[in-house]
Amino acid sequence: MAHDHTSSHGHTHSHDHAHDHAHVAGGSARKLLFAFVLTTLMMVAEAAGGLVSGSLALLADAGHMLVDALALLLAFIGASVAARPADARRTYGYGRIEVLAGFVNALTQFVLVAFIVYEAVQRLLEPKPILSGVMLVVAVFGLVINVVVLRTLHGHDPDDVNVAGASLHVLGDLLGSVAAVLAALAVRWLEWNWADPVLSILVSLLILRSAWSLVRRSGHILLEGTPEGVHLADVERELHGADEGIVSIHHVHIWQVTAGSRMATLHAELAAGAERADQARVLDAIKRMLSERWGVNHATVQFDPGPCPDETGRCGKGGSHVH
Repeated sequence: MAHDHTSSHGHTHSHDHAHDHAHVAGGSARKLLFAFVLTTLMMVAEAAGGLVSGSLALLADAGHMLVDALALLLAFIGASVAARPADARRTYGYGRIEVLAGFVNALTQFVLVAFIVYEAVQRLLEPKPILSGVMLVVAVFGLVINVVVLRTLHGHDPDDVNVAGASLHVLGDLLGSVAAVLAALAVRWLEWNWADPVLSILVSLLILRSAWSLVRRSGHILLEGTPEGVHLADVERELHGADEGIVSIHHVHIWQVTAGSRMATLHAELAAGAERADQARVLDAIKRMLSERWGVNHATVQFDPGPCPDETGRCGKGGSHVH
């Protein structure tokens, strides 16, 4: 037997939120462009310094910076495209481009780590002479530049995996520069030529750990996973108590399109005889709690006047079903 039901849509996300996201994306784009320019200049300097000094740490860091320069360029393009407004074909806008860019940037780190480790093993098997003085000067210069770039990208939205991905690359550069400085000092004062490849491997392992973390975060968003810190069982329970007219909350989905853009859909069964005014009151209570408790600013709520009409039969009165 069919059941009548109504749907109500809470759109606190609206044009103001889209404008705010475009503004944030525009600010991120400027930071990323500045970081790209500095990284490219430093890459050229380290490549030249590595060739002259014979340092694997510098050459590895230069290779790392080449990948990072491309990653920052990709992140810049992602942030620029994300600032475009929504249209008829992209009703949520282009913000997801930022997440995709962060995911790709993290994947490139795995390739880079494999290359550095391979080269380091070759250097351990066949040591080569190193000009520690040149290596030290270039490494210190690279360290300063990387600190400047990382401070430029600091303070981004923690959910912004695009800038997080770019920051990860720059952090890898920073660690690479620290390793190059330490290796240069070890070679110069202790004549430990093996320190150059060994420190390169240690830095690669640190980068690998961070890259895996970013792949998991961005992949989770791309798979429409529930945002970190949000537990659907808690959402259902607390929303059930948001208004006395609510009989049950079920069929709850919460996800995020991009940084700071959390969405939700859910069913709410109301008490028998509920009027339009009751729906308006309950909708306001649900939207307010979603926004204040879980940062959800775009919610679509379906009101069920009785047992849930969902054809799957997996949600209904007396039961709470999380999907």
